[in-house]
Amino acid sequence: MRLRKVIIWTFLAFMGLSFFLWFASKMDLLAGPNRIAVIRIRGAIDNVEEILKAMREYREDDNVQAIILRIESPGGGIGASQELYLEVKRTLAVKPVVASLGGIAASGGYYIASATDHIVANPGTITGSIGVVISFPNLRELFDRLGYQTIIIKSGEFKDTGNPGREMTDEERDLLEDAIQQAHQQFIRHVALGRDMPESDVMEIADGRILLGEKALELGLIDELGNFHDAVAVAARLGEIEVKPKIIFFEKRKWSLLDFLLGTNMSEKVVEALDGSHSFIRYQLPAPS
Repeated sequence: MRLRKVIIWTFLAFMGLSFFLWFASKMDLLAGPNRIAVIRIRGAIDNVEEILKAMREYREDDNVQAIILRIESPGGGIGASQELYLEVKRTLAVKPVVASLGGIAASGGYYIASATDHIVANPGTITGSIGVVISFPNLRELFDRLGYQTIIIKSGEFKDTGNPGREMTDEERDLLEDAIQQAHQQFIRHVALGRDMPESDVMEIADGRILLGEKALELGLIDELGNFHDAVAVAARLGEIEVKPKIIFFEKRKWSLLDFLLGTNMSEKVVEALDGSHSFIRYQLPAPS
């Protein structure tokens, strides 16, 4: 009987301790100083609410002394890229932010990185692509063959600009080109500000060209060649961490059934398409056909 009670109490104590450790980890009750937070920016940059929230939380967390943005992205929407750029700048007033560029960090991906204190890239990282792109499908001939017609009722001349069922007018093209030029100038201005470079130097290479990390270093677009561990070393130095830092990774939303069926990247694209966050004027490399 006594042995039975011992076993029961031991089991309850074990379960209680396990629950406490799980709860403490979820609530960050055991957090200590000398931490570096890593936020992954992966895939097309469109819906950035979770990343913005993570940056604000880590900025206000006194136990986090530096933040690393691990970027694996061909770019994305202009508004989303600019939101992240601004949040990085706000964070720099409190603690250092370092960009670690993976296989690709181009266009909007580089736009965000340019706001950080320090950029580390691999020699073969695909980056640069400072430019703006807009694309509309032209399905007029296909619609004609199918006998498909659309009836458009609009409130103004430009309200259905980009209608795939007809040719674009010269006036519409001029309007879109003006918008692209404005967005392009914003890109150049913000990169020059983030990298402390003359706008004229940025403009010379702001024709959409991609650059490998080695060339980007030569042009002053990044600070050093290295991998993620080198970025950690830089973050520790800038954050004045004198012991071995604890690396914590931001975990995005929990997996959904859509993630399971389609994969995380594809499910994110589906959600973005459904909620209308997909901008048609983009800081992004064109997707391969």
